[in-house]
Amino acid sequence: MAVILERISKLTHKGQTTVPKPVREALGVSDGDHIAFRLDERGGVSVVRVDESSDPVLDTFLAFLAEDMKARPEAITALTPELVGRIADLVKGVEFDLDQKLENETAV
Repeated sequence: MAVILERISKLTHKGQTTVPKPVREALGVSDGDHIAFRLDERGGVSVVRVDESSDPVLDTFLAFLAEDMKARPEAITALTPELVGRIADLVKGVEFDLDQKLENETAV
């Protein structure tokens, strides 16, 4: 995996550190925001922004997909024109706003 950005940060005796400014900017976080440290099965660690609406089930599924895509990049293929057409037919005339809250949301 190619490294895009690397910054070194020192740990204090309490195990605290400062997240370097370029990393904060790349994550889009600022004072008061939350970040998560994730350890993968290979011993790699990543730092990600945690949105208030974070869903642990969705996060786990997305992490699974990301690992699968890394492990099997050959399995990633473009949609066929037939599938694109079928999707277009299914949503033809349907208006939606991805930012709009759902009515009658069910708490899980």
